[in-house]
Amino acid sequence: MQFSNLVDSLVRAALPPRCTLCGTTTPGALLCEPCAAELPWNTPCCPGCALPTASGALCPACAQAAEPYDAAFSALRFEGPVQRAVHGLKYSARFLNAALLASLMAQPLKQRLGPLPQLLLPMPLARGRQFKRGYNQAQQLAAELGKALAIPVNTIAAKRLRTTEDQIGKSRRERQANVKGAFTLSADVTGQHIALVDDVMTTGATLAELSRAARAAGAARIEVWTAARAVLHQG
Repeated sequence: MQFSNLVDSLVRAALPPRCTLCGTTTPGALLCEPCAAELPWNTPCCPGCALPTASGALCPACAQAAEPYDAAFSALRFEGPVQRAVHGLKYSARFLNAALLASLMAQPLKQRLGPLPQLLLPMPLARGRQFKRGYNQAQQLAAELGKALAIPVNTIAAKRLRTTEDQIGKSRRERQANVKGAFTLSADVTGQHIALVDDVMTTGATLAELSRAARAAGAARIEVWTAARAVLHQG
């Protein structure tokens, strides 16, 4: 266990249980009832890219050209308390937020009709970025999700071949160019049904590029799973 995870666990054990989002004392739950009632669930949405839609059918972009992955799932919309929870995990090492987001993702995934993937692969960080941050938020999320769904997690199979620029502020085309050829898989996933896990999906460019690497490694079915779906507004 990483030192930061150990400290987080000790703090949780010493303090009374509180809502992860608002801090209100709760009877052992990760969320208080008011916060749970106000969660921005991402339904209905496009099954191809998880973009919020009115009908839940394929959006026009996915109907015209399929993504390199087979399906996308984002449990929540990237707004309000969900955005704060993701940022707390990503930038402030609030690992309890990973447990919360994974539990929210697991709720609809446990109810789906089709089979669950055989393996979860978290989005890799560049070595320098992970060293500076001290952890990979996608690995934290995937670990919690794997426990919730009883799916194995491989934290080292997906690798970055080079450091890419931050995607924030870039258009979809710029994001695609930024991550082109940036990933590889060191594991043989031939014939397997896998899910790639990350915290947020905006345009899907990074997940799409990792999907291409997974397909080249032999994956038969690829899903991309994120805690939240954002919408990139372009001027």
